[in-house]
Amino acid sequence: MISSCWFDAELLNFDLNQGDLMIFEKYGVDNNVIDSPAKEKDQASHAAELMRKFDQSKDLKENMTSVTKKQTINTETAVPSNESSSGKGVLWSTPSTPKTATVDHTVNEAESKKDSADESGKSCELRFGAYCLWREQHREVVKDSLVKKLKDRLFVARAYYPSIAKMPTQDTLSTELKQNIQDFERVLSESTIDSDLPAQIENKLERMETAIAKAKSCPVECQNVDKKFRQLLDLTEDEANFHMKQSAFLHQVAVQTIPKSLHCLYMRLTVDYFKSTDKVKVSEEEKYSDPLLHHFVIFSNNLIASSVVINSTVLHSEESQNLVFHVLTDQENFFAMEQWFSGKAYGEAAVQVLNFEKLDLQENGNLLPLPNEFRVSFHVTDGQAILNLRTEYLSTFSHSHFLLPEIFPKLNKIVILDDDVVVQRDLAPLWVLNMGGKANGAVQSCAVKLGQLGSFLGGEVKYQNSCAWMSGLNVIDLSRWRDLDLSKVYRTFVQQLKSVEGSAESAALGATLLTFQDQIYALDNSWMLTGLGHDYGLKLSDVKSAAVLHYNGNMKPWLELGIRKYKHYWKRFLNWEEQILSDCNISP
Repeated sequence: MISSCWFDAELLNFDLNQGDLMIFEKYGVDNNVIDSPAKEKDQASHAAELMRKFDQSKDLKENMTSVTKKQTINTETAVPSNESSSGKGVLWSTPSTPKTATVDHTVNEAESKKDSADESGKSCELRFGAYCLWREQHREVVKDSLVKKLKDRLFVARAYYPSIAKMPTQDTLSTELKQNIQDFERVLSESTIDSDLPAQIENKLERMETAIAKAKSCPVECQNVDKKFRQLLDLTEDEANFHMKQSAFLHQVAVQTIPKSLHCLYMRLTVDYFKSTDKVKVSEEEKYSDPLLHHFVIFSNNLIASSVVINSTVLHSEESQNLVFHVLTDQENFFAMEQWFSGKAYGEAAVQVLNFEKLDLQENGNLLPLPNEFRVSFHVTDGQAILNLRTEYLSTFSHSHFLLPEIFPKLNKIVILDDDVVVQRDLAPLWVLNMGGKANGAVQSCAVKLGQLGSFLGGEVKYQNSCAWMSGLNVIDLSRWRDLDLSKVYRTFVQQLKSVEGSAESAALGATLLTFQDQIYALDNSWMLTGLGHDYGLKLSDVKSAAVLHYNGNMKPWLELGIRKYKHYWKRFLNWEEQILSDCNISP
């Protein structure tokens, strides 16, 4: 049963049973507070245990992982909030990036112990997205141990000082502790790494340890020390929680914004475009509408990614003279795209860059919707017990895909490639496929059935056992598309679902799945391997043997946050000797 759906990229939540719009995400803290001793006679041993624990050096990075949790709460109504630091949620929007949605529901499915173990290993991904997995892969050995030791001693001294200051007979020790605390605070405010510490820091540390040893020998009230430890522990937990939420937020910002180096590249190419006088390759105009050639369509606003797609396709083609690539981009990136591809030779293939916003179309909306990406989460159950939460990632067509018959009226067959794919095999066999009258040849994701999305799709599902399908590599029969008028069917479903869901994004997802529910020709799974943008567990043998690699997910290979072991398969198809890449600090 489907219980909820939310779009992660904009944090727009939808309760599919109630139809209420929610914009709410909450980060919870699992307070690890030490309970007070139940009896007075246990106070001394309890305080000694606390001192022993806090006197040791601890790894804050590990504590942060254990005390912080992220939860998404679905209720019937909620209020938008921007108080990220108080744990009330974070809201942001990035219209230029593909949207990500999550659908939660429960299905009855028996899972083996092995699968359960695999899923439990991904629990942090479900709480924090892909950030925690990236952090684990990039975790570094803790350095600056002396700074950590200074912080620990300062922690203990602060705990003892209030009790020592109340003892009239310990004025000298109180003054010594106070002076050491002030010295440590001043040093740590100026130094964050061992190399920044002053030369006499070892002497300061020795004096602090001596003062702490004297304080421990004094008959202090354990209750006061215990109370101070609790206060310091609460402050430390709050600080760790804040940094965890800040890190998760910055991770989302990093994966949804354009890196500075790519922005530099776009600006440089745009300036070069307007300085150039030769902007049109007239000799290739006739290829753009020749139905006998192999036409590939790419929707993208990322010229580096598009270049990798084209280069990898051409390098694996035995007849590159038959290849024609149509790159549809927006007004903002058109000039940089045109300048980049007009100055490059991809074998004997032809490359056409189209400004989507300038096309004379009936319903283009003056925007370029990119392929949509959705995250679908399942509560996997065995009988009555819920075993795990399994997550699948789907990528589907956007509104712009349903304008293809109008954009290319003279073409009968095309292949659509997303800009986050890499081709590793000749795609020529796709052009001789007999799709049996189907309009869309696609790799299916049978982990998600349309019947499981029934309530989300407005009860319009005719084939309950039909598998969801993936964009990334799609063989489109435009002639069959026109015969069935699938673009009109899509618009009809959008209007129906929009009246139910109230959101254009969720309506577009449902309409896309419903439009092709009986028009999918299932390509063999060897044609495309998905998950390289979010799944750390893919077998390298499968990665090497797949015809097309799809980096769906938010950890794209051109980002610093991309999964390291998969980046090589993408980077090798980019010419790193380009001077402009070096000028903009774009490096392997």
